[in-house]
Parts: sequence; C-alpha cells; structure tokens
Amino acid sequence: MSEGLCLVVSPLISLMKDQVQNLRERHIKAACLVSGLNGIEQEIIYNNCIHGKTKLLYVSPERLKQQVFIEHFRQMKVSLIAVDEAHCISQWGYDFRPPYLEIARIRPYHENVPVLALTATATPEVMTDIQDKLLFRGKEHVYKTSFYRPNLAYMVFREQDKEGRMLRIARHAGGSGIVYVRNRRRTRQVADTFARNGIPATYYHAGMEPKERDIAQMRWMKGETPVIVATNAFGMGIDKPDVRFVIHLDIPSSIEAYFQEAGRAGRDGKKSYAVMLYDDNDIDNLHKGFEISYPTQRQIANVYKAICNYYQLPIGSGTDCQFDFDIESLCSAYNFNLVEMFNAARFLEREGLISLPDREEAESKVHIPLSKEEIYRFQVSQPRYSDLLTLLLRMYGGLFNDFIPISERTLARRLMLDEKQVVNMLHHMDALKAIVYKAKSTKPQIIFNSPRIDTNSLYLSESNYKELKEHALHRMEAMIGYVNNTTECRSQILLDYFGEQDARKCSMCDHCILEHRPAASLRQQILAMLKEQPMRADELMGKLPGIDEATVQDMLRLLVDERKVSINQSLQFLV
Repeated sequence: MSEGLCLVVSPLISLMKDQVQNLRERHIKAACLVSGLNGIEQEIIYNNCIHGKTKLLYVSPERLKQQVFIEHFRQMKVSLIAVDEAHCISQWGYDFRPPYLEIARIRPYHENVPVLALTATATPEVMTDIQDKLLFRGKEHVYKTSFYRPNLAYMVFREQDKEGRMLRIARHAGGSGIVYVRNRRRTRQVADTFARNGIPATYYHAGMEPKERDIAQMRWMKGETPVIVATNAFGMGIDKPDVRFVIHLDIPSSIEAYFQEAGRAGRDGKKSYAVMLYDDNDIDNLHKGFEISYPTQRQIANVYKAICNYYQLPIGSGTDCQFDFDIESLCSAYNFNLVEMFNAARFLEREGLISLPDREEAESKVHIPLSKEEIYRFQVSQPRYSDLLTLLLRMYGGLFNDFIPISERTLARRLMLDEKQVVNMLHHMDALKAIVYKAKSTKPQIIFNSPRIDTNSLYLSESNYKELKEHALHRMEAMIGYVNNTTECRSQILLDYFGEQDARKCSMCDHCILEHRPAASLRQQILAMLKEQPMRADELMGKLPGIDEATVQDMLRLLVDERKVSINQSLQFLV
C-alpha cells in the first residue's frame, strides 16, 4: 500500500520464483534476483526497480553483500524491507544461514525504512536473537499470534507396521494428504504402496527433474492425486487449504521442522490430523543421522580443497564463478562418501564460501537489445533469420525491456522446422548480437562467493561449530522427548516449546483421547460397532484413528477371552 518498493529477503530460489509468479498473475509487478542471471538480465531488473516499475523485489541474503547490489539499492525508493523465514537469522534457528546475520548492514542506506521479520517457528530465544541481529530499536515491536491450532489433532504412535497404519489413517481422514519420509528412494516406494491399495499418489524429492517435480506438485494441488509422498524438500510456500492429514514415517530432526511440516494440514480450519509413526529403529537412525550431519573440521577442509581443485581454481581466484555441480563425479574423483561430501559442502555454504542454489530448470529466455531500425537492418543483412525474429516479436511482448521466457518447441512448430534447428539459429543470432539468448539448463550449480583461500588458512570457528552442534543436539533431543512423552497433551508440549505456557489441553491428540475415553467407553464403542457389522481388526482400527492400536488389540483380546466377541473364518470380529 505504501509508495515505493518492498525488498523481500528470502532463503529459497524456488520460493522466490513461485511468489513472483503468483504476484505477476495478480498484476503486481515483482521480480527476483537469483543466481544464473547474466549481467544484462540483472541490469534490467535493477533499472526497473530504480525507476519505479517494480513493486516487490526478492533477493537472497547473499545478494545483499554484493557491491553491485548496494550501489543500485541506494538509488531505489524503498518503502519496506521484509525478511522472510526470519528464524534463519538466528544462530539457534533450525536452518541457520550466516549471510542472514549481515542483513542489518543495508539499513543505513535507507535509515528510516521499517524492517519486518516474519517466521512461523521461533522459540523465545530465537525471537530475541532475530531482533538483536536486525538491530530492532525496541522489544515492543513484536506481533505474535498463538501457535495453537484448534482443528489439528497431533498424534504419535509406536508402530511396527507403519505403512498399514498409514493406509488406515489416509482412508479414515479422506481428502488430500502429505506423507513425509527422509529417503528419496522411499518416496517412490511409499507412493507405490498407496497406488497398490487403491489410493492415487505421487512423489516429490529434490533429486527429480524440475519438470517432474512441477507436474507432481500440480497434480496434487489440483486434487488429481490426493496423496503426495515427499522429503522435506516439499512444502515451502505451498498453501493448499484442504490438506486433511500429514503423516511422518520418519522422525524429523527438530520440533521446529516438525511443526512447520505438520502445520500444512487443516489450513481451511476443518479438522485434520498430524500423525507421526515410529518404530524401534527410528530413534537410533535419528542419532546416526545427526552424527553424519556434523563432519569434522578436517573433513570440511578436505572437501573444500577437493572442490576448488576439481574446478581448477587457483588460490585467490574464483569470486562469483559458477559451475555445474556434479557431486557424484566429485566423490568419485576424490574418493569421498556422498553424504559426507554433501554435509561438508553445506558447512562451507554456512561459512559463506560457496552457494548451492536449489536446482531449477530455468526456462529459455530471450531479450532484444536492438532498436526497431537496427532490427530492420539485421533482417535485410541476415535474411535466413528474418522469419524467426519476426515470429519472436509477434509471439512475445516485452522483449525490448526484459528477458522473456520462450518455447523453442512452439517456435519450431510455427516455422515447420526441427527444434534443434531453431535452437542453433537462436545461438547464432546471439553470437551476431541481434538477441541475447539464454538456453534452459537442468543441472545443479555451485557458486564461489569469495576467492579461494589456502586450506591452511581455512578457519572454522571451533566455538561456533561446537555451539551449532550443541543446539542441534538440543533440538533433536526435544524432538525425541516429544515422541516418547505419553503423559502430556501433544499440543501443550509443542506450545510450551515455543514459549506459550499454561495453554489448555487440545482434547483430541492421542493422549487427550485416551485420557477422556476410559477403557469402559472403548469397550462399549467396539461392541456397538461390531453389532452393526462384522469387521477385521484393521477395519476397526481405521474407524478409531485417535486410539493407539495396541490398546484396541488388547481390548479385542479381552472381549474374545470373555466370549463377548468371536472371530469368523474371514478373520472378522463379530458380536
């Protein structure tokens, strides 16, 4: 509503692109500065921001450190600086990124512009840290709504047959759902389990081709496949209101991560379920994963040296250099374990030495730097390109002012040519300076944010490393405590973690249901259901989703022993 530009600092390229697309569909002028843009693309975006042609500009925190950004930012008329996912600012946030610490450095360039920090998951400690790091002038400027979700039933069950229980929950809850797993391979396996049991499902993980991910997400958003099985790569920026259940088949590493993922259920206010299923091995696996996530400082230094050598960067060079990041080839060349390499690279990213942007399929784009007179002269001198250039101008508006996404396939069909021919022609026109052509790429990238330093000079703060590991351990232990707690309301445990004391019990988590539904009541309920129709144990359990299945099984055994209930040849219980 204010006059001027809003600068939005956001952590994920995919999230920025998604929000910019949604804004443009609403006729709001928005842009994002992301890795992979060439100089001309960046200059167009900067000029539009300076001349008031852009309302919201999305950037990563790393961008704020670049001198070219600062020079243009000083010339912009800025109305607000908004920091999204602000828990990343805090060293004690669950997704700490050091460049977030330097956001406050841009405040002096627009001293009177307000700063807004937003997050859905911040403990009191993290809230205080956010305000300190962003140089808030007073602690009174905190606007906090309750973490309480009155329509969301949190449930945790120890379960050996997790997939069987998962299917029963999905059938009972109905509608749309998300199932989270840790392993990419498991996403497909679990989706196949749903399909074999008559429930359409798709899967999603960061290793898929971007087009495949987009198709999977779109089919789920439209309800064509009600269930999506995903790693934690899925969900950021997703706002589907009618998600009836979120199931975790593996234990997340922190309550913050769990709360954010579980909170994607029931955004329309209707009753929904957030269910965690775990077995005897899951807590051990969580501990093992934690240790792997924190490689030694020597391992981190060795990985840094290997990466720099792989891309043949001499000491003192490499700033802003960008390469295809083939982690499998790197591991093979230097005999590294894949997980060790990835986690060490993430630490180097935390230290600001490299960036590993999300893998995105950038659409092919074209910009025309010529005037209309220059275009005419080019078409006369290069007639073989005349039809293609004319078609570009007819099909795509804005080519003179910005980089516009194009489809080589559509151009080829219109010109009755092979797609490869059109791609070659576009490259030749680029070489002749008639257009600027950026072909799409699907490969992950690595960007060097600073010159290569001698490994002997690579200093990772021992105290910082130790503190990060200790706080991550604290978050993991809080998660395990939540899983193992069988004496308190689930909602109260979560609210207390985020600083809300004396919250009322939810009355619908697994603990509250058992507390309010004594054994006599469960006995009567089972007998009443079996009087209506015989049922197998799994069918009966599917109609009692809030009760621990071991409790239901114990009651069935008791009723059989008392000869109140019998079992027929189809393994159905009947009165």
